Amino acid sequence: MQPFALNYARPAPELAVTTPYVYDSGLQLNVLVDGRVAACDHALLREVGTTTSTAGSKTHFDD
Repeated sequence: MQPFALNYARPAPELAVTTPYVYDSGLQLNVLVDGRVAACDHALLREVGTTTSTAGSKTHFDD
């Protein structure tokens, strides 16, 4: 028997979003393409609001 909600559930559409930074596991920081720390780029922070990655919650139990 299939639950009622599954008759109407639809997958969420995937958004085509690219971030201008990547996570550097060696530094444990998000860095820009040119190697600068993303959190130091004030224009980027104003635009996106944050440079949070999921790394903290994977490495620290108290996040």
